[in-house]
This record gives sequence, structure tokens and C-alpha cells, in this order.
Amino acid sequence: MGNVLDWLEATADRLPDKTAVADPDASLTWGELRARARAAGSWVAAHDGEPADGGRRAVALYLEKTPDALACMLGAAYAGDFYSVLDVRQPASRIHAICDRLDPAVVLTDAANAEAAREAFAGTRWEPVDVSVLLSAPEDPAALTARRAAAIDVDPLYVNFTSGSTGTPKGVVVSQRSVLDFIPVFCRTFGIGEADVLANQAPFDFDVSVKDIYSCLLTGAELRIVPRPYFSQPAALMDYLADSGATTLVWAVSALCFVSIMRGLDYRVPDRVDKVLFSGEVMPPKQLRAWRRALPGATYVNLYGPTEITCNCTYQVLEDRDYADGEPIPVGRPFPNERVVLLDEGGREVPPPARGGEPGELGEICVSGTALGLGYLGDPGRTAEAFAQSPLNGRWLEPLYRTGDLGRYGAGGELYYVSRKDFQVKHMGQRIELGDIEVTAQGVAGVERACCVYDARRKKIRLFYQGDIDQDGLLARLRDLLPSYMAPAAVRRLDALPLTKNGKVDRAALAAMR
Repeated sequence: MGNVLDWLEATADRLPDKTAVADPDASLTWGELRARARAAGSWVAAHDGEPADGGRRAVALYLEKTPDALACMLGAAYAGDFYSVLDVRQPASRIHAICDRLDPAVVLTDAANAEAAREAFAGTRWEPVDVSVLLSAPEDPAALTARRAAAIDVDPLYVNFTSGSTGTPKGVVVSQRSVLDFIPVFCRTFGIGEADVLANQAPFDFDVSVKDIYSCLLTGAELRIVPRPYFSQPAALMDYLADSGATTLVWAVSALCFVSIMRGLDYRVPDRVDKVLFSGEVMPPKQLRAWRRALPGATYVNLYGPTEITCNCTYQVLEDRDYADGEPIPVGRPFPNERVVLLDEGGREVPPPARGGEPGELGEICVSGTALGLGYLGDPGRTAEAFAQSPLNGRWLEPLYRTGDLGRYGAGGELYYVSRKDFQVKHMGQRIELGDIEVTAQGVAGVERACCVYDARRKKIRLFYQGDIDQDGLLARLRDLLPSYMAPAAVRRLDALPLTKNGKVDRAALAAMR
């Protein structure tokens, strides 16, 4: 198969009346989802025009996750284009920066977000279109057939934007081929099938949701969308999981911790859940134990991997052993068809113990294989830095993604994540580059220089600056300019930022300040 739509069509043929996707307000069967996606694809094919470079066009979605949003995402694929979901909570300036890079043929919204979309795109060249226009459009089988015939498996399927160190968001381009390669392995490895109900926690602009969406397309499992507000309402969340018959949670660590910390499992246990897969941050053993006490028969899996390698590159199925507080949980072994190696600063491999390596020696986690993304949208410089030829192979082309994460092997050869190599951090389930926050802060009137540090123990972003703007004023301004998960927890004005002997800002000295 060369297209994810083959999965949708096969499942819709086999299970036309089975629920495909639902949230508390709406649901679509597989037959309905296919029909709406084809209608949306027909409309996009008639309105996407021709880009200057002759490539595929982007369809941007400014809305929350819903069944109709999913239909339009798949509609973009039917039109031979790719989709990118925009976080509606981002400031308008950041939305504009993303769209300048994305150059979407159309921006879609819905009734619930129409007013915010009009405000966000006021004064730009984009006028948001309501998804109802696409979903009620007549199907054009000839156009869809022609678009499918012209498609190849390395065409982009979606672009997810992450924080960028230059202040410009990075658009990670992921191809059809990468999803086609990863998802069948993912489903086989963890036994995901037609009878499952995947409770979708992640927003559609976050790559964790890719595992939910495309596992369902492949297997015929039900995608049950969990509304974002439920993650501040533990009782509502647990009732929804239990009442919807959720069997599978592919969630960010922070979402699982919210449930256990807020004692949601004491209120009600969704006892049909038999698979709990988590990623994005280091799982605290204390919270893992809380979940295991509530659902002792479930399978628990620690997943690892950045957006650039299509969701995950390693996994560890956690046995019944208890992990002590402070004890690291391994990220395990590579998925089939993904090569994961550790490289030292000289580009030499840090071998595992089975090949003579020393347990505990640090190296950068690097990945090669079909699951690698297509680089960063419109940014060949950063693409070349991150997606480089493997230094271990001088005989043929083997692109290798340098994650920037440091890892080590345990005595048994299992892989452990240790920390970031640079100043990119994982906070609230998101990967954030502190330089992105610094660039934004230094753009505020009254700020001369700024530097961010991350307090990993307290899980707080702290910003230090020189300038004459007061601390409260700067904090309020940053909360207007940045997504909530990137806003510093505190800012502090200094007469001068401390410097190292080399004239660089002394981040260690800042981190030590209280």
C-alpha cells in the first residue's frame, strides 16, 4: 500500500456501520467518515491552486479536535495535499509565523472557533473557511482518482510545528511512507485491534495523536476523542473513559500524572483499559505505581522518540517489577525497521555492552530508517544539521536523525534516556527550545537581553533579563505572546546577566539563583 487512505477505504468497506470516531457531541461511522473525507478532498482539489514550486499544498486547520476535523485532515490527503493543525491557543503572531512558513492553500475552522479565527487572521491573506462548506461539497470521483494516481508514498501527509531555537517555529514534515511503515508495527507489537477503543488524549497538532488516528484507520478500532477541558476535571474524565469503554491509552506522561495526582483513580477506574502507553517525559515511578494499583492487569509501555522520527523509535514493555522513586525507567529497544545508535562527540558509535561497550557511557541518541521525517518545512539549513548522513556509513546514503538527546546503555543492553544535549527541554509534555522564549522576550520593549533556564526538579521555566521593564509587565507580555506551556513560571530582572570566562551567559550561575 502506498497511501493511508487505502486503510480508510478497506476499513470502511469492511465495517461501514461501526463507529469510527466520536466525542461527547458527535460521532461518525467508518462509512460516514470516508464519505465526508472524500467530499472535503473534492472541495480542496478544486480550490488548492498551484504553489510556486509545483509541490503539494498545505491545508491548515484552526479548530479543536472533533470528528469533522479528522474528516477534513483526511480530505487533505484525498486531495493529494497535506494537513497541519494549528493550536488555537497560540498568539496570533505565532499563528502568522507558522502560516508564513506553511503557505496553506486554505485555512479551515468551524462554528466554535469562527470568531477567534477571524480575529487571528484579520489583516492577513487568509480568510478561514468553515469546514461545513467542505463536508457538504459534492464528491468529484474523477478529481480524487487523478490526485491519487499522481501521489507517491514520500509525499507529505502532515506537518507538525515545534518550538524553534531561532524564534521561528519548526515544521516537521512527515511522509505517507513513514506512517505506513510505523503504524502496522505499532499495532502488531501492542495487540491493537478492531475491538479496541483508543481514548485520544493528545491534540491533533501533537504527534502522539498520530498513533491514535492511524492505528484506528488500519485496524477498525474506535477513536474516542477526549475533550481538552476534561484534563482539568478528573471526575468528568474518569466517567468518560469508563462509560465509553476505553481500552487503550496512548498518552503523554503529564496526562497520566494528572489523573493519579488528582486522585481520579480513587474516584472511578476505567476497568476495560488493558493497555497504557506513555511518552513525552520521564514517568515518575510513584505515578506509575498508582496506575498499576488501579489497573494491575494492564500492559504498561514506556515509549521514546521525537516528532522527527514519526512518533517513536524505541519501547520498553514494563514487567511487574516495581521501580523505586528516582530509579530510571528504560526506554528499551528499537522498533523493527528503525536503527538506534549512540554517537559520541566525535561521531563514533558508543557500542552496547554486548559489543564491548561500557554500561553508562553517554552518547547522543541517533536514528535511521524509513520512519524518519522529511526534514523541516522550508528550512534546508536546519534540516541539513539534524538529518545528516550517518558517520558510520561511508558507502551509501543513510540519513540519520540526531535527536539532541543523551542516552546510555544499562548492563543488560537496555537504552536509557538521560537528558537533552542542548537547551531544549521537555515540559508539560511538549518539547520546548529555551532559545525560542529568549528571542520572544528580547523582542519586548524594555528588554535588553534575556536567558532562560529550566528547573527540572520543580518543572519550571525561569527567565532572567536585563532591561527597564518591570517583572510583572514582562511576564504579562510573555503570556500574551507565547503558548501557555512555553510561558515562564517566573521572570527576574538583573542589573547584568552573569558571564562565563568566554563571554557567554553563565547558565549554570543563573540556574543556581533562588
